[in-house]
Amino acid sequence: MSRIFATLAKDNRTDLHATEVGYVVAVGSGIARVEGLPSVKSQELLVFHGGVHGIAFNIDPHEIGVILLGECADIAAGTKVYCTGRVVDIPVGNALLGRVISATGAPLDGGSGIEAVERLPVEQESPSIMERAPVVTPLETGIKVIDALVPIGKGQRELILGDRQTGKTAIALDTIINQQGENVLCIYCAIGQRGSAVAQLIDALRRHGAMAYTIVLVAGGDESPGVQFIAPYAATSIAEYFMRQGRDVLVVYDDLTRHARAYRELSLLLRRPPGREAYPGDIFYIHSRLLERSTHLRPELGGGSLTAMPILETQAQNIADYIPTNLISITDGQIYLSPDFFQKGLLPAVDVGKSVSRVGGKTQLPAYRTITGDLRLAYAQFEELESFARFSTRLDHETLKTIERGRRIREVLKQPQYTPLTTTEQIIILMAATEGYLDNLELQEIADAEERLQQAVLNELPDLEQQILGGKMLGDDDRQLLAESIQRVVQTFRG
Repeated sequence: MSRIFATLAKDNRTDLHATEVGYVVAVGSGIARVEGLPSVKSQELLVFHGGVHGIAFNIDPHEIGVILLGECADIAAGTKVYCTGRVVDIPVGNALLGRVISATGAPLDGGSGIEAVERLPVEQESPSIMERAPVVTPLETGIKVIDALVPIGKGQRELILGDRQTGKTAIALDTIINQQGENVLCIYCAIGQRGSAVAQLIDALRRHGAMAYTIVLVAGGDESPGVQFIAPYAATSIAEYFMRQGRDVLVVYDDLTRHARAYRELSLLLRRPPGREAYPGDIFYIHSRLLERSTHLRPELGGGSLTAMPILETQAQNIADYIPTNLISITDGQIYLSPDFFQKGLLPAVDVGKSVSRVGGKTQLPAYRTITGDLRLAYAQFEELESFARFSTRLDHETLKTIERGRRIREVLKQPQYTPLTTTEQIIILMAATEGYLDNLELQEIADAEERLQQAVLNELPDLEQQILGGKMLGDDDRQLLAESIQRVVQTFRG
């Protein structure tokens, strides 16, 4: 009998494993306080009894502050908590293209589950300086005023900021649509947005054929602040996967104002000491470690690039506020949208005087640079003269001529949404305006003249586009041919 029991004991031996179990002592709006789990690590993913996940954020001597990544309705004092031994990660791979997903990688478009190539942590170190290459290639938005005056390069970080309802998302949306056929993958990260607004944006992307190369990651306004906090990091990890494969990626964060508010809410609930405007002192680090992951990699590392386009909402045109000044100092330039321009119908409402690109000017194609080289200075002089002319002062002929030409340049820089233009089309229109070929047209005729110029010149000079996109300078003969073609169209326009 003893042999039988010995055999049974040997065949049914079970290995014992020690499991740490913590307990919730308090739960609030998006956070929980947990006791126990002595081996927990910072940023470790925890799982609560019932399946809700959380991140170990504060590790104090007697308790752990946890950011919840789900609803806290089923969590109460006494709920068990377990360690997972891993950090928060996100699925990556080509299967994500054309999909709408959550910040944790769950599909939100009603489609099938996502077959990920691998999973990457949402928090990763940014590339070192030795891994980075100069930003040398333009990322064309298709928007004249940006490509001409505030150009963006692949690997750059360009901030879009302005008051509420000034067209910030519209610029990002047009930029995504303009990447069709450019071999640039796009990721739109919605943080704290209304579901209806995100649905309209997705519909616009589908109507213009942009969803084929776009991933939409959504952390809606009804999501917990923890989900909104990790969303931009998750989007960046997806982008980094493609960048490491040598691809060019554009990431739009819409918007980091709501991201900062979500982090402030979590920090105050976790009793982190507030600083200026109740934001904790590390809010600068939170955004800098996100945006520093954008870069252009060296050729031996694949040569891929990650271009960041964060969006920020200002209050009462105050760009000297805490979060705007933080992000302006982190990024490589900013595009400021003026509510005054928006109300006057000057769309897109880009304030050229307050907008700057510290990198992108070097990436412009040579032919484009020759046409727009003096445009920024001339436009600034026009705005100053126009404001001076409001005092009804008598002006000389040259000043009046400068003002009239400036008004036509401003009219040319207007552009409806969903109508991105190629580099060649922009060069034709901008040359016509800056060289004075549109001076004899009325302002209301400029829009019609633009359309006819684009069609006629491209038909007359079919090799022009290849020459421009090939990086060649426009020689004197080329400029003469282009000028003659523009003049022929303008002369017959009013007839």
